[in-house]
Amino acid sequence: MADGTPPPEPSGPDPVGFASAVRPFLLTAGRVADGGDGGSMPVETQVVATPEGLDALERLAFERHDIVAVCRLPQSIAEIAARLRLHLNVVRVLAEDLRAEGRLTVHVPDSGVVHDASVLRRVIDGLRAIPDARGVRSDSD
Repeated sequence: MADGTPPPEPSGPDPVGFASAVRPFLLTAGRVADGGDGGSMPVETQVVATPEGLDALERLAFERHDIVAVCRLPQSIAEIAARLRLHLNVVRVLAEDLRAEGRLTVHVPDSGVVHDASVLRRVIDGLRAIPDARGVRSDSD
């Protein structure tokens, strides 16, 4: 600190972990997420490894290996980024590369589906009905 005293030790474990020393643009060779039609994969896009991808797993390097490995079960782009602590757009670019190589199958959700606001309202009402530690519901005053 400015007065010569050391900064206080952080309490508890680091929730995020160490940041990668490799900059995101290096992982993608400067490319940005773009699906070719001007749009990138939505974060809810489901990705799963193909048998060819799993067979090639040991020949893949670094982040590409990790993405295929974590996709043994279907994962969303957002889940992959969170699990591997990678930038979301890095995962989008690398997942598209792996899809083009036949290592991943990508299932993009139907963007034409109209979202029903009543579902969101029911979720909010359900969350409010859960009592807190004192047994008090948040929807009661």
